[in-house]
Amino acid sequence: MNIARTQTQSRSYAIPTLKFDDQEMTSFGGLIVFQHLFDRLGLWGRLRNCCAHLAPKHFYSYSAVLRCLMVHLLLGYRKLREMDFYRHDPLVQRMVGLKQLPSVPTMSRMLQEFDPESVAQLRAANRELVLERLAAEKFSTVTLDFDGSVQSTKRHAEGTAVGFNKEKKGARSYYPLFCIIPQSGQAFDVLHRSGNVHDSNGAVAFVRSCVEWLRARLPNVRLEARLDSAFFSDEMIALLESLGVEYTISVPFERFVILKKVIEERQWWSKVPGAEGKRHFFQWQWKPESWKRKRRFLFLRQTVVVQQKEPIQLDLFRPIAQGYEFKVIVTNKKATAGRVACFHEGRGAQEKVYGELKSQAQMGYIPCRRLVANQIYLLSTMFVHNLGRELQMQAMPPLRSTAMKRTAAWIFEELDTLRRTIIQRAGRLTRPQGQLTLTLPKIPALQNAILRFLPA
Repeated sequence: MNIARTQTQSRSYAIPTLKFDDQEMTSFGGLIVFQHLFDRLGLWGRLRNCCAHLAPKHFYSYSAVLRCLMVHLLLGYRKLREMDFYRHDPLVQRMVGLKQLPSVPTMSRMLQEFDPESVAQLRAANRELVLERLAAEKFSTVTLDFDGSVQSTKRHAEGTAVGFNKEKKGARSYYPLFCIIPQSGQAFDVLHRSGNVHDSNGAVAFVRSCVEWLRARLPNVRLEARLDSAFFSDEMIALLESLGVEYTISVPFERFVILKKVIEERQWWSKVPGAEGKRHFFQWQWKPESWKRKRRFLFLRQTVVVQQKEPIQLDLFRPIAQGYEFKVIVTNKKATAGRVACFHEGRGAQEKVYGELKSQAQMGYIPCRRLVANQIYLLSTMFVHNLGRELQMQAMPPLRSTAMKRTAAWIFEELDTLRRTIIQRAGRLTRPQGQLTLTLPKIPALQNAILRFLPA
């Protein structure tokens, strides 16, 4: 379509007069999509059940506090005091079912009044949300990735301790252990721990509980687990084998000097199919002295470029030196070496999930001094992340089949993308002929994006 110059150019440079007025305007028109999602899931009823045992002490219920906190995180805000910037937004008030949002001191005080039973109930509600999605998709195989992630703070929050923290050395922190489902990219469960514990602290009981919950809900699904070297132990391997779970676990070289000797003396390495000669392997049935029986150990080496750290003369040609990077994996999978290695290396995708949880669901922030309040906040961030994934999974079918690395079956948009394209849109609430109506800008891309999710 041809457009004339007069239709595109403007000579209006006047600065408008600023005026503030209450006209039932909302800054988050795209919340209507999540409001429909929450209604379909019965989310507010689930949150009400999580704190039904708590005796009411305030004008606001404890479930209302959970609703406000989850919407707060969904909008992308971090600190509780930032509620003041949307406190009077009419669509937010309707979404949480309140005519007036609680003040920041009230929110902080009521978060500290939750108890461990509320935390356990909220964990169960999050697990149930993920299990419902896995059951609906009818996956034949479900993978569990276990790993910890550090939450740092400059304050002395209850339960924090100084531990290993390569980003903020010497800072007090929590070190929760997560279970991630890579097929859906959701956080299934979490074990809250202080920052001075080893990765394996409480891991055996946590892994057992996660597997049992999945077995109870999905009895015919094949389960498999991936863990790093911190979880390498005879107790963990025996547990996974007794539960019928296929596993791959990295082996720590520093604890077994014999492994280094075996690699040095090895003369014949087989090529990993499809690796173009850059990766080789051999297998060995072996056990440490304290173990009861042997297992399958897979030794892998990969050709890598060796970094030249000494000074060089720029006018001289120096060929690239190559070396090897070694890895040892213990597994009970019957697949070929290439498939086992590809499966185990797929666990790196969980780091992206942790990155999204921290940068877009505010998981890295510790808001309160009480332990139970921080646990509620952490679980709320998991809920918000999982709900963002749930919205997209309901709106579109899986785009990928099961791959060797167990990548997500959907191509997900990040929460930050959903906020910029859908949620943070100005709108007006009106009542023509008594019908509550939300009017949004007539932008084709916005209309298509919102209508893509609503029919789901």
